[in-house]
Amino acid sequence: MIEAPSLEARIETALDDVRPAIRRDGGDVWLVEVRDRVAYVQMIGACGGCAMAGATLRGAIETAILAHCKEIERVESV
Repeated sequence: MIEAPSLEARIETALDDVRPAIRRDGGDVWLVEVRDRVAYVQMIGACGGCAMAGATLRGAIETAILAHCKEIERVESV
């Protein structure tokens, strides 16, 4: 029997979709943990302190994760 990918693996797949654009700007994003239907991510590099980090979080990262993972209700930065 083939097992379905774990929630964390599906989140990583979603992050892989947005990482190329984030990396072009000198940053990256890591999944820190998943707790209570919330994915906690850390934006690093140039994205960690960027004024547009909030827009990237909501407009790209959260959108991608929610599309891949219906169990997740929101994404928060740590």
